[in-house]
Amino acid sequence: MADHQESTRTLPSLPASVAAARGHVRDVLARWGLPPGSAAADDLLLIVSELATNAVQHTRGQSPAFTVALRLDREERLCLGVTDAHPRPPRRLPAAVQQDNGRGLVIIRSLAAERGGRLWVEPVASGGKTVWVTVPWPTAAPCRVDAT
Repeated sequence: MADHQESTRTLPSLPASVAAARGHVRDVLARWGLPPGSAAADDLLLIVSELATNAVQHTRGQSPAFTVALRLDREERLCLGVTDAHPRPPRRLPAAVQQDNGRGLVIIRSLAAERGGRLWVEPVASGGKTVWVTVPWPTAAPCRVDAT
C-alpha cells in the first residue's frame, strides 16, 4: 500500500446523499483493507453518516453541496472529513432540542475517542469549514459477532 492515499467525493446537499456518502466511505475503506462489517468500519460509517447529515440539515441552503474526504497516512492514521460551504462551526444544541436530535457531535466525539482519535473543525478559504475526525488505522479489525 502507498504511504499516502486519498479519496474525495462531492455530493449535493440532499438527504439521499447521506447514504451515498456512507457507501463511498464503505467502498474506500474496503479497498484500503478494512473489512466491511468490522467494528472499526461500522464506527466510521456511523461517523460519516452523522457528519453528512449535519452538512445537509444545518447549512440552511448556504451549501448546495458537501465533500467527503478520506486520507490514510502510512497505514497509521485515517482522517475523515466533511466540508460544506456554511461558515458557522457546528455547535451543540440546547438540551430541549436534543431530545429528538442534536446528538450527532456527541456520538462522533465519543466514537473517535473510543478509537484513540479526535474531532476538530477547520475553516476553509472559501468561507466554509471541514469537520475532521482522525483515528488510528485499525491494524486488526475483526468482524462483529452478535450474541444470539
